[in-house]
Amino acid sequence: MIATAIIGFIALADTWREAQAIARNLSDRVLAGSAMAIAEKVTLDETGGLEVEVPFSALEMLASAADDKVFYRVDGAGSVRITGYAALQPVVTDASGVGFADALLGSDPVRSATVVRELSTGSSLISFSITVAETTLARNALAKTILLRSIVRLFSLFAIILVIVWLSVTLALRPLDKIGVAIGLRSPDDLSALSMPGPSEALPLVFGMNSFMARLSKALGALRNFTGNASHQLRTPLSVIGTQLAIARRANSSAEIEASLAKADAAVIRAERVLAQLLLMARVDETAGNTGVVQADIAAISREVVAEFIPAAVLRDCDLGHDGADRIVACIEPVLFGEMVRNLIDNALKHTPHGTKVTVSTHRTENAAVLKVEDSGPGLQSAALEKWRRGKPMRLKSGTPATGETGTDSHGLGLAIIVEIAERSGAAVTLTTRPQVNGTLVEIVFPVPAAFKPVTEPV
Repeated sequence: MIATAIIGFIALADTWREAQAIARNLSDRVLAGSAMAIAEKVTLDETGGLEVEVPFSALEMLASAADDKVFYRVDGAGSVRITGYAALQPVVTDASGVGFADALLGSDPVRSATVVRELSTGSSLISFSITVAETTLARNALAKTILLRSIVRLFSLFAIILVIVWLSVTLALRPLDKIGVAIGLRSPDDLSALSMPGPSEALPLVFGMNSFMARLSKALGALRNFTGNASHQLRTPLSVIGTQLAIARRANSSAEIEASLAKADAAVIRAERVLAQLLLMARVDETAGNTGVVQADIAAISREVVAEFIPAAVLRDCDLGHDGADRIVACIEPVLFGEMVRNLIDNALKHTPHGTKVTVSTHRTENAAVLKVEDSGPGLQSAALEKWRRGKPMRLKSGTPATGETGTDSHGLGLAIIVEIAERSGAAVTLTTRPQVNGTLVEIVFPVPAAFKPVTEPV
């Protein structure tokens, strides 16, 4: 409405300019007509001089309701005044013998018109001029009348537009009021999508709100998972630390103190490992919905990770190696893929005895890229494997215990992280325990981009 008002004021300024031009042109035509009427009454007297009888009708046409004053003057050759007001000065005329000008006559602003004509004596031509002037009251009144009528029309239009806009906006945005009320009545935990109808212009807003609530729901879910997992997974090592410190305080010998401190130190190491896994799992949850899946070489990444674990494998007297093709392209998220391989190797090293053989291999099939991590250890316990097959370690919810307890650590978080990262890349995870030959095999199958699908397996 402010923009409309500004445009209206600009239009009124232009209307005022046009109204003044119209009133001036109309006044000029009347003044010229009056001068022409007087010029027709100019004649020659008996001596050959000029004489004039100013007709009343010529001045009457200048009369107006605005009580304007009318002035006239007749000049002969050489600008000799014949009759009329001496103070009224003739106006410079153009080639057609007509001229107009604004001037002051005493204290009155006037509009003057001068007409130059010639009268024949038979042997020569005598030039004369007629000047007629009128005050500007009527002209200004006409311009103001035009402007006032334009103002009335413009403000009427403005009022109509205001009503139409108010009704249109009120009716069009009424569904948004309903949406606002619906959101206000929701509980803080209700982040479901809005499904209420609204105007087409407001649909991007609704879609944006639904997208935001979906992202917020995922973020809150990840936070709940993290806090729930942290509260459960860290409770045991912290309890062990507290218990062992209490035992150390009551111990009677240095050997008992050393034993308690060693157990507390092991619990601290376990807590650090669990916390690192929890942070990685939170990172996976955080990136959900913001996929960074690209085409990358899983063989190269897995070889680099294997190289990182060689020192740790040597300390445990484990035979760690990599086998497979030199280059295998798959659709993965490189950073998270590396973390997944690290978790697989770390689990294999930590949950198997010294001297175990751990092999990381990569190969291609016709439609997929496959990553395998297998070890020659004792394998998972039957209870842990059964929970895996039921999908319990795939997503650890608040209050859900880790699964697959073996020794002093747990497979639960590691397996959950592996499955979460694999699902982010659209991969399938298979876990197999082979009691007859000992060991555990984790096989992950990744999709391969069509441009890189090989016809045959390279040598």
